[in-house]
Amino acid sequence: MTSTIGLALRAKKVCVGTDITIKNARNGKVVLIILAINASHTTKKMVYDKAKFYNVEVIEELHSTQISNALGKEDIKVIGITDRGFSQLLMDQRRK
Repeated sequence: MTSTIGLALRAKKVCVGTDITIKNARNGKVVLIILAINASHTTKKMVYDKAKFYNVEVIEELHSTQISNALGKEDIKVIGITDRGFSQLLMDQRRK
């Protein structure tokens, strides 16, 4: 799953950070949100509430270090995937 996230980043199909992800979800650009399992309760509540309102799927299976390493950044808790193909690929990988 992390290699697919890295590939999506290189294809410029990822938005990084809670605020940017929620803003893009509001604009209909985000089709999938990946939330770190170690994100704060406040962040999780906000992301799940907004995702439900804007009808965006959320995956909460990776630790923030895994997400951060996939992106080559530090301490990333929330990312948004803006491409349906990458979104579907990540959803399929999640089911395996």
